[in-house]
Amino acid sequence: QVNLVETGGGPVPAGGSLRLSCQASGSSLKTYTMGWFRQAPGKEREFVAANRRKGEGTYYADSVKGRFTMSRDSAENAVYLEMNSLNAEDTAVYYCAANSRLILSALGLSHMYNHWGRGTQVTVSS
Repeated sequence: QVNLVETGGGPVPAGGSLRLSCQASGSSLKTYTMGWFRQAPGKEREFVAANRRKGEGTYYADSVKGRFTMSRDSAENAVYLEMNSLNAEDTAVYYCAANSRLILSALGLSHMYNHWGRGTQVTVSS
């Protein structure tokens, strides 16, 4: 069982940056596929980024490509989401998620992840 806790959210002006952290406990993340998702009010939860293992490629939603960077730190047992050039459309609750190694085609599917944090709110003001 892996427990996930997201931190780092908050208010930020448009054009600003935030770094979200997802700290894991209960199990090492080394063998887990990790993903970031977000959910804006009244909208479905959507894929943001995912990585199957440190050293493998990271996949991003088109809406965040070039602005967001996902990384993972095995020593810290954590994953991060560096978000730059934020805009109002990025306002959402951001969740990190984990599962045993997923195939590439499943990385963007929220229902394929069976461990979730409670989320952290990001609010971008224009």
